[in-house]
Amino acid sequence: LVAAIMNAVVGSGIFGLPSAIAGFTGEWSPVAVLIAGCGILVIVLCFAEVGSRFDAGGGPYLYSRSAFGPAVGFQVGWMHVFTRLLSAAAVVNVLVAYVANLAPWVGTSTGRAFTIIAAVTLVTIINVAGVKQAAWTVNLFTVAKLLPLAAVIILGMFQLRAGVFATQTVAEPRWTDAVLLLVFAYGGFESAIVAAGETKDPKRDTAFALLIAMSAITIIYFLVQLVVVGVLPNAASSTAPFADTMKVLMGAVGSTVAILAVAVSVFGWLMGFALMTPRILFAMGERKEIPAVFARVHPRFRTPYVAIAVNSSLALVLSLAGSFTQLATSSAITRLTIYALCCGALLVLRKRWGPPEGFRVFAAPLVAAVAVLLCLWLLSTRSLAQSWFLLVIVGSGAVAWLAGRGNRAASTVVLSSKGTGSTPNNTLDR
Repeated sequence: LVAAIMNAVVGSGIFGLPSAIAGFTGEWSPVAVLIAGCGILVIVLCFAEVGSRFDAGGGPYLYSRSAFGPAVGFQVGWMHVFTRLLSAAAVVNVLVAYVANLAPWVGTSTGRAFTIIAAVTLVTIINVAGVKQAAWTVNLFTVAKLLPLAAVIILGMFQLRAGVFATQTVAEPRWTDAVLLLVFAYGGFESAIVAAGETKDPKRDTAFALLIAMSAITIIYFLVQLVVVGVLPNAASSTAPFADTMKVLMGAVGSTVAILAVAVSVFGWLMGFALMTPRILFAMGERKEIPAVFARVHPRFRTPYVAIAVNSSLALVLSLAGSFTQLATSSAITRLTIYALCCGALLVLRKRWGPPEGFRVFAAPLVAAVAVLLCLWLLSTRSLAQSWFLLVIVGSGAVAWLAGRGNRAASTVVLSSKGTGSTPNNTLDR
């Protein structure tokens, strides 16, 4: 689960992020990384406590459903699925763009389509084959993507130069913009805990994995940023800061290593996407909020194969359709909405059930309030031109919720007839 969280957060963004942060805060950009890490930690602490209450999978969908009811839970699950699908489509196109630098044929129309289909098909097969195989693959790609980052850190720490730091000076530092961008870069952990119900001890493992993974990611981000601004002159002007830094440290071979690192990182992210997102569809299918076919489990592999297949098919269509830069921005906005609701769930569940037996946040009401306000502040900085897609997702989710009333009513009758609808230990309630 630690590897899954790191894989979900450390994606292709880290390979382009340092130049943008350097452009905002110059030689002080490593400090901005730490400030943003502290901000996101407040949100992560809320997720850690809320997640420690549950044995079932579902992540934000399950948390918000338990706190605010089925309608809100459905909307969170709906937003989460769309956020991940749009992100996956953008990430697949990043994979194509980087691989095309080594194999030009991939950049052609035919090569692009072939690469996208091959990548999505491969991650689908691995995930249908079983969560154990998928988890080991995620572990492998997490290690593979961290190795080049570790190489940059280890090699670069011995080549930091005061003269290079001096070239990073910014006339008017923009700390707010830097922190906003970094908070988005720290996102993704909420998707990795969707399959927490399949870990050995979810109530214990979720909080532990979140805190360990996000602490490690903060350190990695800080050290990578420090090396880039200390090794690469005028880092803000670089369009590929990781590759350019590798070139300074390793010569011509550095660029090739960087491209391969990006390809590995993107593919690893896709593995996590194919592992986690179908579990949201599966959880919603179990509760008859979407067609029950999404809750089908493969008789041999014991995986939600229908949810996995549909999830991959939608991602494939979106990937082939073209670039989703604007939609990726919209997906980040929906993510902030999810964060706010899940942090608010901490307050509701504390009042309803008392402190959890597992992980407890010190001064939980204050921490949750700060986390919600942080999310709302970040949302307030976005323009209507960037936020309109959130309204589309929420509107379509409302239509889907109303259309499924009949299935939910039938499901409630079945539960009541079996006498399980009000059982305290029922997954639907707790």
